[in-house]
Amino acid sequence: MVSRFRLACVAGEPSGDLLAAPVLSALRQIPDTSNLDVFGIGGSRMQAEGLRSDWPMETLSVRGYVEAIKQLPAILQLRRELIAYLLGEGRPDVYLGIDAPDFNLGVELNLRKAGIPTLHFVSPSIWAWRAGRIKKIEQAVERMLCIFPFELDIYGRAGISATYVGHPLASEIPLVPNPSLAKQKISDLLDCSINQLDGTIIAVFPGSRSSEIELIAPIFFETMVELAQQMQGQKLHFLIPVATPRLREPLEVLLKQALNTNPDLHIVLIDGEADAILEASDVVLIASGTATLQAALWKKPMVISYKVPWLTAQIMKRQGYLPYVGLPNILAGEFLVPELLQEAATPKKLASALLDWLNHPAKVSALATRFSEIHETLRRPTGLLVAQAVAQTIAAGKHSVTA
Repeated sequence: MVSRFRLACVAGEPSGDLLAAPVLSALRQIPDTSNLDVFGIGGSRMQAEGLRSDWPMETLSVRGYVEAIKQLPAILQLRRELIAYLLGEGRPDVYLGIDAPDFNLGVELNLRKAGIPTLHFVSPSIWAWRAGRIKKIEQAVERMLCIFPFELDIYGRAGISATYVGHPLASEIPLVPNPSLAKQKISDLLDCSINQLDGTIIAVFPGSRSSEIELIAPIFFETMVELAQQMQGQKLHFLIPVATPRLREPLEVLLKQALNTNPDLHIVLIDGEADAILEASDVVLIASGTATLQAALWKKPMVISYKVPWLTAQIMKRQGYLPYVGLPNILAGEFLVPELLQEAATPKKLASALLDWLNHPAKVSALATRFSEIHETLRRPTGLLVAQAVAQTIAAGKHSVTA
Protein backbone atom coordinates (compact mmCIF):
# COMPACT_ATOMS: atom_id res chain seq x y z
CA MET A 1 0.00 0.00 0.00
CA VAL A 2 1.38 3.41 -1.04
CA SER A 3 1.54 6.02 1.75
CA ARG A 4 -0.47 9.17 1.19
CA PHE A 5 1.31 12.31 2.30
CA ARG A 6 -0.53 15.41 3.46
CA LEU A 7 0.13 18.95 2.31
CA ALA A 8 -1.62 21.86 4.01
CA CYS A 9 -1.50 25.13 2.12
CA VAL A 10 -3.14 28.51 2.56
CA ALA A 11 -3.62 31.27 0.00
CA GLY A 12 -5.23 34.41 1.40
CA GLU A 13 -6.36 36.18 -1.76
CA PRO A 14 -6.93 35.66 -5.51
CA SER A 15 -3.30 36.48 -6.40
CA GLY A 16 -2.14 33.68 -4.09
CA ASP A 17 -4.70 31.31 -5.60
CA LEU A 18 -3.24 32.13 -9.02
CA LEU A 19 0.33 31.56 -7.81
CA ALA A 20 -0.39 28.24 -6.10
CA ALA A 21 -2.45 26.51 -8.81
CA PRO A 22 0.58 25.71 -11.04
CA VAL A 23 2.38 24.37 -7.95
CA LEU A 24 -0.40 21.88 -7.23
CA SER A 25 -0.48 20.89 -10.89
CA ALA A 26 3.29 20.26 -10.89
CA LEU A 27 3.07 18.19 -7.70
CA ARG A 28 0.95 15.65 -9.57
CA GLN A 29 3.80 15.17 -12.05
CA ILE A 30 6.34 14.25 -9.36
CA PRO A 31 6.19 10.51 -8.48
CA ASP A 32 6.64 10.98 -4.72
CA THR A 33 3.79 13.51 -4.49
CA SER A 34 1.43 12.36 -7.25
CA ASN A 35 -0.99 10.93 -4.64
CA LEU A 36 -0.73 13.85 -2.22
CA ASP A 37 -3.70 14.88 -0.07
CA VAL A 38 -3.90 18.68 -0.36
CA PHE A 39 -6.12 20.73 1.94
CA GLY A 40 -6.33 24.13 3.60
CA ILE A 41 -7.58 27.41 2.17
CA GLY A 42 -7.64 28.44 -1.47
CA GLY A 43 -9.75 29.66 -4.34
CA SER A 44 -11.26 28.11 -7.45
CA ARG A 45 -7.95 27.64 -9.29
CA MET A 46 -6.36 25.69 -6.45
CA GLN A 47 -9.52 23.67 -5.97
CA ALA A 48 -9.49 22.77 -9.66
CA GLU A 49 -6.01 21.34 -9.06
CA GLY A 50 -7.17 19.10 -6.21
CA LEU A 51 -7.19 21.33 -3.10
CA ARG A 52 -9.87 20.68 -0.49
CA SER A 53 -10.60 24.14 0.84
CA ASP A 54 -11.93 23.75 4.38
CA TRP A 55 -12.51 27.47 4.99
CA PRO A 56 -13.57 30.25 2.58
CA MET A 57 -10.66 32.22 1.15
CA GLU A 58 -12.91 35.30 1.04
CA THR A 59 -12.59 35.65 4.84
CA LEU A 60 -8.90 36.51 4.34
CA SER A 61 -9.25 38.55 1.13
CA VAL A 62 -9.42 42.04 2.60
CA ARG A 63 -7.62 45.21 1.57
CA GLY A 64 -7.02 48.35 3.58
CA TYR A 65 -6.84 49.03 7.32
CA VAL A 66 -10.55 49.76 7.83
CA GLU A 67 -11.66 46.59 6.03
CA ALA A 68 -9.05 44.51 7.91
CA ILE A 69 -10.18 45.84 11.29
CA LYS A 70 -13.81 44.99 10.52
CA GLN A 71 -12.84 41.49 9.43
CA LEU A 72 -10.24 40.91 12.17
CA PRO A 73 -12.42 38.85 14.57
CA ALA A 74 -13.38 36.43 11.77
CA ILE A 75 -9.76 36.18 10.59
CA LEU A 76 -8.44 35.47 14.10
CA GLN A 77 -11.15 32.86 14.66
CA LEU A 78 -10.30 31.17 11.37
CA ARG A 79 -6.60 31.10 12.27
CA ARG A 80 -7.31 29.56 15.68
CA GLU A 81 -9.47 26.86 14.08
CA LEU A 82 -6.87 26.16 11.38
CA ILE A 83 -3.97 25.87 13.85
CA ALA A 84 -5.97 23.60 16.16
CA TYR A 85 -6.89 21.35 13.24
CA LEU A 86 -3.33 21.19 11.87
CA LEU A 87 -1.89 20.40 15.28
CA GLY A 88 -4.55 17.70 15.80
CA GLU A 89 -6.36 15.40 13.41
CA GLY A 90 -5.29 17.34 10.32
CA ARG A 91 -1.54 17.26 11.04
CA PRO A 92 0.24 17.63 7.67
CA ASP A 93 3.63 16.38 6.51
CA VAL A 94 4.42 19.92 5.36
CA TYR A 95 2.74 23.34 5.40
CA LEU A 96 3.01 25.74 2.45
CA GLY A 97 2.01 29.34 3.08
CA ILE A 98 1.35 31.30 -0.10
CA ASP A 99 2.03 35.01 0.42
CA ALA A 100 -0.47 36.55 2.97
CA PRO A 101 2.35 36.96 5.55
CA ASP A 102 0.22 38.61 8.24
CA PHE A 103 -1.89 35.46 8.39
CA ASN A 104 0.53 32.73 7.36
CA LEU A 105 3.52 33.61 9.53
CA GLY A 106 1.38 33.21 12.66
CA VAL A 107 0.25 29.78 11.51
CA GLU A 108 3.76 28.76 10.49
CA LEU A 109 5.19 29.82 13.84
CA ASN A 110 2.82 27.50 15.73
CA LEU A 111 3.36 24.59 13.37
CA ARG A 112 7.13 24.80 13.31
CA LYS A 113 7.24 24.78 17.11
CA ALA A 114 5.30 21.51 16.90
CA GLY A 115 7.85 20.01 14.51
CA ILE A 116 5.88 20.45 11.28
CA PRO A 117 8.06 21.61 8.35
CA THR A 118 6.99 25.03 7.01
CA LEU A 119 7.62 26.55 3.59
CA HIS A 120 6.59 30.05 2.56
CA PHE A 121 6.14 31.02 -1.09
CA VAL A 122 6.69 34.75 -1.85
CA SER A 123 8.82 36.64 0.62
CA PRO A 124 7.29 39.58 2.49
CA SER A 125 8.78 42.88 1.30
CA ILE A 126 11.34 43.05 4.09
CA TRP A 127 13.74 44.68 1.63
CA ALA A 128 11.37 47.64 1.29
CA TRP A 129 10.03 48.10 4.80
CA ARG A 130 9.33 46.26 8.08
CA ALA A 131 12.81 44.74 7.98
CA GLY A 132 12.37 43.66 11.61
CA ARG A 133 9.88 41.04 10.43
CA ILE A 134 12.81 38.81 9.43
CA LYS A 135 13.17 37.76 13.08
CA LYS A 136 9.69 36.28 13.04
CA ILE A 137 10.39 34.65 9.68
CA GLU A 138 13.49 33.00 11.15
CA GLN A 139 11.33 31.41 13.85
CA ALA A 140 8.38 30.52 11.64
CA VAL A 141 9.75 29.47 8.25
CA GLU A 142 12.00 26.52 7.55
CA ARG A 143 12.54 27.52 3.93
CA MET A 144 11.59 30.70 2.08
CA LEU A 145 10.76 30.39 -1.63
CA CYS A 146 11.77 33.71 -3.19
CA ILE A 147 10.50 35.28 -6.41
CA PHE A 148 13.34 37.81 -6.66
CA PRO A 149 17.03 36.79 -6.83
CA PHE A 150 18.33 39.58 -4.56
CA GLU A 151 16.22 38.20 -1.68
CA LEU A 152 18.56 35.21 -1.31
CA ASP A 153 21.35 37.42 0.04
CA ILE A 154 19.03 38.95 2.67
CA TYR A 155 17.99 35.53 3.94
CA GLY A 156 21.51 34.17 3.68
CA ARG A 157 22.80 36.91 5.98
CA ALA A 158 20.03 36.06 8.45
CA GLY A 159 20.86 32.35 8.34
CA ILE A 160 17.46 31.40 6.87
CA SER A 161 17.25 28.72 4.19
CA ALA A 162 15.94 30.20 0.94
CA THR A 163 15.47 29.10 -2.67
CA TYR A 164 15.01 31.32 -5.71
CA VAL A 165 12.07 30.08 -7.82
CA GLY A 166 11.58 32.98 -10.25
CA HIS A 167 8.58 35.21 -10.78
CA PRO A 168 5.48 33.68 -12.42
CA LEU A 169 4.78 36.84 -14.44
CA ALA A 170 8.11 36.44 -16.25
CA SER A 171 6.93 33.16 -17.76
CA GLU A 172 3.48 34.48 -18.65
CA ILE A 173 4.68 37.62 -20.45
CA PRO A 174 6.55 37.02 -23.74
CA LEU A 175 10.15 38.12 -24.02
CA VAL A 176 9.36 40.17 -27.15
CA PRO A 177 6.19 42.31 -27.08
CA ASN A 178 3.92 42.71 -30.11
CA PRO A 179 2.41 46.22 -29.84
CA SER A 180 0.58 45.94 -33.18
CA LEU A 181 -1.29 42.84 -32.04
CA ALA A 182 -2.13 44.51 -28.72
CA LYS A 183 -3.44 47.61 -30.50
CA GLN A 184 -5.64 45.39 -32.65
CA LYS A 185 -7.03 43.71 -29.52
CA ILE A 186 -7.79 47.08 -27.92
CA SER A 187 -9.40 48.43 -31.09
CA ASP A 188 -11.63 45.33 -31.17
CA LEU A 189 -12.57 45.90 -27.52
CA LEU A 190 -13.39 49.53 -28.24
CA ASP A 191 -15.19 48.55 -31.45
CA CYS A 192 -13.15 51.01 -33.48
CA SER A 193 -10.71 50.94 -36.38
CA ILE A 194 -7.09 50.35 -35.45
CA ASN A 195 -6.30 53.56 -37.37
CA GLN A 196 -8.17 55.46 -34.67
CA LEU A 197 -5.36 54.47 -32.27
CA ASP A 198 -2.70 56.09 -34.47
CA GLY A 199 -0.51 58.46 -32.49
CA THR A 200 1.01 58.12 -29.03
CA ILE A 201 -0.51 55.71 -26.52
CA ILE A 202 0.03 56.53 -22.85
CA ALA A 203 -0.94 53.80 -20.39
CA VAL A 204 -2.10 55.23 -17.07
CA PHE A 205 -2.18 52.90 -14.04
CA PRO A 206 -3.57 54.77 -11.01
CA GLY A 207 -3.69 51.66 -8.78
CA SER A 208 -6.06 48.86 -7.83
CA ARG A 209 -7.18 50.03 -4.39
CA SER A 210 -9.73 52.66 -3.42
CA SER A 211 -7.13 54.52 -1.34
CA GLU A 212 -4.83 54.77 -4.37
CA ILE A 213 -7.64 56.11 -6.56
CA GLU A 214 -8.38 58.69 -3.87
CA LEU A 215 -4.79 59.85 -3.38
CA ILE A 216 -2.91 59.45 -6.66
CA ALA A 217 -5.53 59.20 -9.42
CA PRO A 218 -6.54 62.92 -9.30
CA ILE A 219 -2.90 63.88 -9.89
CA PHE A 220 -2.67 61.38 -12.77
CA PHE A 221 -5.71 62.94 -14.46
CA GLU A 222 -4.24 66.42 -14.01
CA THR A 223 -1.01 65.07 -15.52
CA MET A 224 -2.92 63.92 -18.62
CA VAL A 225 -4.31 67.42 -19.03
CA GLU A 226 -0.83 68.90 -18.55
CA LEU A 227 0.83 66.50 -21.01
CA ALA A 228 -1.81 67.24 -23.66
CA GLN A 229 -1.03 70.95 -23.26
CA GLN A 230 2.71 70.31 -23.60
CA MET A 231 2.13 68.14 -26.71
CA GLN A 232 -0.45 70.31 -28.45
CA GLY A 233 -1.12 69.26 -32.03
CA GLN A 234 -0.10 65.64 -31.42
CA LYS A 235 -2.55 62.76 -31.28
CA LEU A 236 -2.57 61.28 -27.76
CA HIS A 237 -4.53 58.32 -26.42
CA PHE A 238 -4.68 57.77 -22.66
CA LEU A 239 -5.72 54.20 -21.81
CA ILE A 240 -6.61 53.34 -18.21
CA PRO A 241 -7.30 49.78 -17.02
CA VAL A 242 -10.07 49.59 -14.41
CA ALA A 243 -8.73 46.98 -11.98
CA THR A 244 -12.06 46.15 -10.29
CA PRO A 245 -15.70 47.14 -10.97
CA ARG A 246 -15.95 49.22 -7.78
CA LEU A 247 -13.21 51.57 -9.07
CA ARG A 248 -15.03 52.52 -12.27
CA GLU A 249 -17.35 55.09 -10.67
CA PRO A 250 -14.63 57.19 -8.97
CA LEU A 251 -12.54 57.03 -12.15
CA GLU A 252 -15.50 58.20 -14.23
CA VAL A 253 -15.93 61.18 -11.90
CA LEU A 254 -12.27 62.12 -12.43
CA LEU A 255 -12.60 61.58 -16.18
CA LYS A 256 -15.56 63.97 -16.35
CA GLN A 257 -13.57 66.62 -14.46
CA ALA A 258 -10.61 66.22 -16.84
CA LEU A 259 -12.83 66.55 -19.91
CA ASN A 260 -14.36 69.72 -18.45
CA THR A 261 -10.84 71.15 -18.45
CA ASN A 262 -9.94 69.84 -21.91
CA PRO A 263 -12.86 68.40 -23.96
CA ASP A 264 -10.45 67.20 -26.68
CA LEU A 265 -8.69 64.70 -24.40
CA HIS A 266 -8.97 61.09 -25.54
CA ILE A 267 -9.10 59.11 -22.29
CA VAL A 268 -10.56 55.60 -22.30
CA LEU A 269 -11.39 53.46 -19.27
CA ILE A 270 -11.11 49.75 -20.08
CA ASP A 271 -12.21 47.01 -17.69
CA GLY A 272 -9.15 44.85 -16.99
CA GLU A 273 -6.86 44.23 -19.99
CA ALA A 274 -3.81 45.61 -18.16
CA ASP A 275 -1.40 43.50 -20.21
CA ALA A 276 -2.87 44.50 -23.56
CA ILE A 277 -2.77 48.17 -22.58
CA LEU A 278 0.85 47.92 -21.47
CA GLU A 279 1.91 46.01 -24.58
CA ALA A 280 0.29 48.60 -26.85
CA SER A 281 1.65 51.65 -25.02
CA ASP A 282 4.52 53.98 -25.85
CA VAL A 283 5.03 55.18 -22.26
CA VAL A 284 3.46 54.42 -18.88
CA LEU A 285 2.41 56.57 -15.92
CA ILE A 286 2.06 54.14 -13.05
CA ALA A 287 1.47 53.87 -9.31
CA SER A 288 4.13 51.93 -7.44
CA GLY A 289 3.28 48.25 -7.01
CA THR A 290 3.38 44.92 -8.83
CA ALA A 291 2.11 46.61 -12.00
CA THR A 292 5.50 48.33 -12.35
CA LEU A 293 7.06 44.87 -12.78
CA GLN A 294 4.45 44.07 -15.45
CA ALA A 295 5.40 47.26 -17.28
CA ALA A 296 9.09 46.36 -17.08
CA LEU A 297 8.46 42.85 -18.43
CA TRP A 298 6.59 44.45 -21.35
CA LYS A 299 9.81 46.56 -21.82
CA LYS A 300 8.03 49.89 -21.41
CA PRO A 301 9.48 53.23 -20.31
CA MET A 302 7.60 54.45 -17.27
CA VAL A 303 7.29 57.12 -14.63
CA ILE A 304 6.53 55.72 -11.18
CA SER A 305 4.59 57.74 -8.65
CA TYR A 306 2.87 57.21 -5.34
CA LYS A 307 1.23 59.16 -2.58
CA VAL A 308 0.22 58.04 0.90
CA PRO A 309 -0.99 60.03 3.93
CA TRP A 310 1.80 62.00 5.62
CA LEU A 311 1.93 59.86 8.77
CA THR A 312 2.06 56.62 6.78
CA ALA A 313 4.93 58.04 4.73
CA GLN A 314 6.90 58.88 7.88
CA ILE A 315 6.40 55.36 9.29
CA MET A 316 7.46 53.76 6.01
CA LYS A 317 10.57 55.95 5.80
CA ARG A 318 11.66 54.79 9.25
CA GLN A 319 11.01 51.12 8.50
CA GLY A 320 12.46 50.99 4.99
CA TYR A 321 16.05 50.84 3.94
CA LEU A 322 16.10 51.00 0.13
CA PRO A 323 16.39 54.28 -1.81
CA TYR A 324 13.80 53.15 -4.37
CA VAL A 325 10.19 51.96 -4.20
CA GLY A 326 9.61 50.75 -7.77
CA LEU A 327 10.32 47.08 -8.48
CA PRO A 328 12.19 47.79 -11.75
CA ASN A 329 14.63 50.02 -9.87
CA ILE A 330 14.92 47.59 -6.95
CA LEU A 331 15.73 44.73 -9.33
CA ALA A 332 18.26 46.83 -11.23
CA GLY A 333 19.84 48.25 -8.09
CA GLU A 334 19.69 51.73 -9.59
CA PHE A 335 17.22 54.35 -10.80
CA LEU A 336 16.43 53.04 -14.29
CA VAL A 337 13.13 54.92 -14.32
CA PRO A 338 12.10 58.08 -12.45
CA GLU A 339 10.18 57.91 -9.18
CA LEU A 340 8.19 61.01 -8.25
CA LEU A 341 6.68 60.43 -4.82
CA GLN A 342 4.69 62.42 -2.27
CA GLU A 343 5.33 66.19 -2.72
CA ALA A 344 7.36 65.56 -5.89
CA ALA A 345 4.29 64.02 -7.57
CA THR A 346 3.04 67.14 -9.32
CA PRO A 347 1.32 67.18 -12.74
CA LYS A 348 4.06 69.34 -14.27
CA LYS A 349 6.90 67.11 -13.08
CA LEU A 350 5.11 63.90 -14.05
CA ALA A 351 4.23 65.25 -17.52
CA SER A 352 7.82 66.42 -18.08
CA ALA A 353 9.18 63.01 -17.09
CA LEU A 354 6.81 61.28 -19.53
CA LEU A 355 7.74 63.71 -22.27
CA ASP A 356 11.42 63.03 -21.65
CA TRP A 357 10.91 59.36 -22.55
CA LEU A 358 8.90 60.24 -25.67
CA ASN A 359 11.59 62.67 -26.84
CA HIS A 360 14.51 60.24 -26.40
CA PRO A 361 13.95 56.98 -28.34
CA ALA A 362 17.59 55.89 -27.88
CA LYS A 363 17.12 56.08 -24.13
CA VAL A 364 13.95 53.99 -24.44
CA SER A 365 15.82 51.38 -26.48
CA ALA A 366 18.59 51.13 -23.88
CA LEU A 367 15.98 50.73 -21.15
CA ALA A 368 14.30 47.90 -23.08
CA THR A 369 17.64 46.08 -23.21
CA ARG A 370 18.00 46.34 -19.42
CA PHE A 371 14.44 45.15 -18.92
CA SER A 372 15.09 42.17 -21.20
CA GLU A 373 18.02 41.18 -18.98
CA ILE A 374 15.80 41.40 -15.88
CA HIS A 375 13.12 39.37 -17.66
CA GLU A 376 15.58 36.56 -18.42
CA THR A 377 16.71 36.52 -14.79
CA LEU A 378 13.15 36.20 -13.48
CA ARG A 379 12.05 33.59 -16.04
CA ARG A 380 12.04 30.21 -14.27
CA PRO A 381 9.65 27.21 -14.11
CA THR A 382 8.26 28.64 -10.87
CA GLY A 383 5.44 26.16 -10.25
CA LEU A 384 7.74 23.19 -10.76
CA LEU A 385 10.50 24.61 -8.54
CA VAL A 386 8.06 25.23 -5.68
CA ALA A 387 6.60 21.74 -6.15
CA GLN A 388 10.10 20.25 -6.00
CA ALA A 389 10.78 22.11 -2.76
CA VAL A 390 7.61 20.62 -1.28
CA ALA A 391 8.56 17.12 -2.50
CA GLN A 392 12.08 17.45 -1.08
CA THR A 393 10.71 18.50 2.30
CA ILE A 394 8.30 15.56 2.37
CA ALA A 395 11.11 13.18 1.37
CA ALA A 396 13.37 14.55 4.12
CA GLY A 397 10.63 14.01 6.68
CA LYS A 398 9.98 10.50 5.42
CA HIS A 399 13.66 9.58 5.71
CA SER A 400 13.92 11.03 9.23
CA VAL A 401 10.93 8.92 10.30
CA THR A 402 12.28 5.68 8.79
CA ALA A 403 15.72 6.40 10.26
